[in-house]
Amino acid sequence: MASVRLEPPERLVRTVGAWAGDTGRAWLASLPGRAAEYLERWELRAERVFDPGGQISMIVLVRQSDGSPAVLKLGMVTMETRHEHAALSHWDGRGAVRLLRAGPEEGVLLLERLHGDVSLRSLPEPKAMLEATATLQRLWVPMSAEHPFGTVAEYTAELVETLRSRREQPWAADLRPLIDDAIGTRERLLAAPAEDVLLHGDYHHGNVLAGDRTPWLAIDPKPLVGDRAYDLAWLVRDRLETLAASPGPQSAARRRVAKLSDALDVDQERLRGWTLFRTVEAGVWSFTVGDREGGELLLEFAGWL
Repeated sequence: MASVRLEPPERLVRTVGAWAGDTGRAWLASLPGRAAEYLERWELRAERVFDPGGQISMIVLVRQSDGSPAVLKLGMVTMETRHEHAALSHWDGRGAVRLLRAGPEEGVLLLERLHGDVSLRSLPEPKAMLEATATLQRLWVPMSAEHPFGTVAEYTAELVETLRSRREQPWAADLRPLIDDAIGTRERLLAAPAEDVLLHGDYHHGNVLAGDRTPWLAIDPKPLVGDRAYDLAWLVRDRLETLAASPGPQSAARRRVAKLSDALDVDQERLRGWTLFRTVEAGVWSFTVGDREGGELLLEFAGWL
């Protein structure tokens, strides 16, 4: 039923090739066939592949059999994304894009169509932060003991093992004090746990899009259950290039921590600590995939905290 070329966009090819090597390239090669299969299975008509789309997913704008618009998302199944469908199902459109159908084993989701070109990045920063915090509050819901999601403690334990391994690399010699600080901060945070809720896991301005049934909706969760402060970390570092270019970036970063802490009634030291840990981990990871400039900026930001 496809009437368009179902080829992955250039950015997807570039990022998956860099991050996932041969495994990623094999997955990319399978995308056109998998997209065609689900278009037929779910009686969809393809309009176009959304470019640039996601960094680890191909987005196809489609029409359902009744003519209504939707999005077919074909994503890599990873430790972070394997429960995306479960989180979206649990939220059922409250604060997040609505899930219409799912083939979770293959990372295929049919979603309501949002305005993909209009994210919170289109707003001035103060307004964007206001809308971001209001939307995020809707996602933080308590979970029963039988939930399927990983926890912040479990997930970050694996990140710590990787950090310790990378810490011993020759290129990381100057980073070791900061890495040790991040690991120690995580241990202190987990020793004094906070209330657990369902978290988005990758919440920032670019992952909140304009919708029709409500102004703003979150997309692309990498769900975990844990401390609210963990989920706020990416908002603290959002628009980092602009923050770094501002007068007194260190003070600006600390003010941002304080404002977000107050806005969402999250302990300020917990927010600072999880932001430090997540930023150091992301910065070290950037070095390992060849993004030295991005890694240096992230680690400089971590130092401001």
